[in-house]
Amino acid sequence: MVTGRALHFVFKIPDRKLTAKFYREILGMKVLRHEEFSEGCEATCNGPYANRWSKTMVGYGPEDSHFVVELTYNYGIKEYEVGNDFRGITIRSKEAIERARTDGWPMKEENGKFVLEAPGGYKYYVINEPQPTDKDPVEKVTLSSSNLERTTAYWRDILRLQVFNQTDRSVLMGYSKDQAQLEFEDIACCCSSGTEVNHAKAYGRIAFSVPHAEQPEIQKRIKESGNTIITDLITLDTPGKASVRVIILADPDGHEICFVDDEGFRQLSVPDYPSEAILNRFIAKEG
Repeated sequence: MVTGRALHFVFKIPDRKLTAKFYREILGMKVLRHEEFSEGCEATCNGPYANRWSKTMVGYGPEDSHFVVELTYNYGIKEYEVGNDFRGITIRSKEAIERARTDGWPMKEENGKFVLEAPGGYKYYVINEPQPTDKDPVEKVTLSSSNLERTTAYWRDILRLQVFNQTDRSVLMGYSKDQAQLEFEDIACCCSSGTEVNHAKAYGRIAFSVPHAEQPEIQKRIKESGNTIITDLITLDTPGKASVRVIILADPDGHEICFVDDEGFRQLSVPDYPSEAILNRFIAKEG
C-alpha cells in the first residue's frame, strides 16, 4: 500500500491583493509561508510561464497536519480563462460564513452548503457548522471526470488511492480517511458546457507526498500503463530552504498531479510565518 499524504491544491491567481483578503479575512486561513521567484519553475509549478512569480501557502494549520492551498501569482498576468475542471473545495466553518456576511462578500446557498467564490472564479462549499479545532476543516477537493470508471481505475489501481464511497455520479477517494479527500464528479451530470473536461488557462494541480523510495515505483507504474508523465523525477530547489524531488503526472482527463518526496517536503514546509510581511510588502508595492 502506498503511504501517501494529501498536501495542497495549486491555484493560479490573477489578483493577489483581493485573493489575500479572501483567504485571510473571509475563509480565515493563515499565511504559512511566502516565497518569491525570479524565473519560472522547472516543474511548471506556476504554469507555462517563464517569468517572475510568487508562491503563497495558506491554510488552517501547519502543512504537516492540514491540507492547504498554494496560491501562485505570475507577475503581469491579470486574468486566466476558467475551465470546467475544478468543481470546488469543501470546508466546515460557520465562522467563514459569518465573516462573509459581515464583509458583504457574495454568497449563495446550494444543496445545504454556502458557496463562496475566490477571486479567479474558484468555488468553496462551506458547511454551516463550527470550524473544528481537533482536525482539519478542509474536507475534500472535487474535480470533474468525463469517465468515472476510467478515472477510478487510474487513481485506485495505479496511484493506489482507496475508494471510500462511489455512486453512478461520483467517487470519493484518498490515502486515508483522516486526510482531506479527493472527489470526482461525472461532468455530464454537473455541467452544461459539454461532457469533456476543459482545463483552459486557470488549471490547477493537486499535490501529494510519498516516501522518497516510492516515487520511482509510481513513475514505473505510469510508464508501464501508458499514462502521461508531464515531468519526470526532478529535484527542485527553493533558495534558502530544503530541496525536494517531484514527479508531475496527468490523469486520463488531464488533471495535473504532483508527487513530492515526504522527507524533503516536511523540511521545506516548516511554517515561516514572518514571510507574510514579504507578501504584504509586495502587495503594497503593486498599489
